[in-house]
Amino acid sequence: MSAPPALDLAQLLDAAPGADPYPAYARLRAEAPVHRVALPDGSLIWLVLREADVRAGLTDPRLSLNRRHSGAGYKGFSLPAALDANLLNIDPADHLRLRHLVAQGFTPRHVEDLRQRIQVTADRLADRLAAEAAPDLVGDFATPLPLTVIGDLLGVATADRGDFSGWVTAMITPEHPGQIAEAVDSIHRFLLRLVATRRAALQDDLLSALIAARDEDDRLSEDELVSLAFLILMAGVENAQHVISGGLLALLNHPGQFAELRADHGLLPDAVEEILRFTVPGQMAIRRFPTEQIDIGGTAIPTGDTVMLCLASAHRDPNRYPEPDRFDIHRTDNAHLALGHGVHYCLGAPLARLQIQTAISTLMRRFPHLALADPHEEPRWRSSWRSRSLAQLRVTVTGPPDGQLPG
Repeated sequence: MSAPPALDLAQLLDAAPGADPYPAYARLRAEAPVHRVALPDGSLIWLVLREADVRAGLTDPRLSLNRRHSGAGYKGFSLPAALDANLLNIDPADHLRLRHLVAQGFTPRHVEDLRQRIQVTADRLADRLAAEAAPDLVGDFATPLPLTVIGDLLGVATADRGDFSGWVTAMITPEHPGQIAEAVDSIHRFLLRLVATRRAALQDDLLSALIAARDEDDRLSEDELVSLAFLILMAGVENAQHVISGGLLALLNHPGQFAELRADHGLLPDAVEEILRFTVPGQMAIRRFPTEQIDIGGTAIPTGDTVMLCLASAHRDPNRYPEPDRFDIHRTDNAHLALGHGVHYCLGAPLARLQIQTAISTLMRRFPHLALADPHEEPRWRSSWRSRSLAQLRVTVTGPPDGQLPG
């Protein structure tokens, strides 16, 4: 039986008002749980949309992350081998070995030790916000907070952090096709210099520990070492900054819930989980390849084809979340997939949650009158089929003359 004709995913998403992909996902999800889709580069994939299927797919051992299981040779975007040998792209045996090595940097004790450093950074950035008339919460707060934290964790020089963040943004949401290759090349050369510099003078940071594992115990290949540094920097910075900014926009758009949160910080942990569900920046989990023909949602998917599990669609599935398009910090059943599931659950999840909580609590404490600079202005987004994040979020941090809280 021949495969169904492919839909043009970019055209579907671009047609959504305001670059909002969720109406398009809702239409597709209502039509069928799985669709044959063409990506902008012409690659054909199977797009899995329903939460139950996405959750099951994340733990299905028949869905391999290794490109060698791509029957016709994977034609979509891929990192070079020197950046691809990380925890996201390998199957259980090597994954567990690398995960054990990296886990030392993300133990509960280590994350707790970072709490004060994160708070100091958040307070310093808040000081800068207070000095501006209409600061940008993306560029002035949400981006530099995780960039500083993860930069310190890996020993990245302060002067180099902005360049790395810009390259990652260009790789994920490029302005033109050639920008992806340029950004990947810049990232690779940067990481090679970083590893060489740290190897010449080991310090008390996670990258030094990984280099020691590579050089002394031979538990890492050189590609694995560089790839792990790339993953920690990219995932630790890119995802956290977008969840922080997206979460703040959701709260500012729901002033009643924001006021409740200000009055009771005990609501913050549940609010963070709802923010992670509601604002997930990574629209898709990383591509997977069936090692045998499998059935997903009644659709037979051949061995070696490319499967994409759509996290954004799963998080808005009404069969899993009542009124899924409603932001609700009181949602009790808010278990989400933003930080992964199963063996690939994010090692840095405790650190990500701590950064998000610290960011929101700091802004609530420092700026009780925090509001959108122009409530009628549409936010600026960076969007692609892979990712959706805020490019800018202008706010005011001082209250009205009468001292009344907005909203």
